Amino acid sequence: MLNGVNLGGQSSDVSSILIDLTQRETMNVSVAFARLLQREAAPYVPFRGTAHRFASLMVLKAPDTPSVLFEAGYLSNAADAAFLASREGRENIARGVARAIEVHFARRLAAGDKGAGG
Repeated sequence: MLNGVNLGGQSSDVSSILIDLTQRETMNVSVAFARLLQREAAPYVPFRGTAHRFASLMVLKAPDTPSVLFEAGYLSNAADAAFLASREGRENIARGVARAIEVHFARRLAAGDKGAGG
């Protein structure tokens, strides 16, 4: 089952193509959201350079679920640790993430994506 489609009745070639197309679209949505997240959170979170990278982590590998891993700082860095431990820092992180989510779904709704709002 992939995106609600039962692939059991499909040939292996058709299944492979459908999986590839789904993975590509999922990756594109993930990349777009990662860029949006960095842009929207930048006023609130002190990023270092380009925060967008790829990682081969199981939680980021679902073929039909866009995902991002968000690093707000490093506990090994005293300034980052203080930011992450502070109420203001956590509120700023939440504000930046919430803003990115709002913009993401507003765009999808404006584009007529029926899956955007539930």
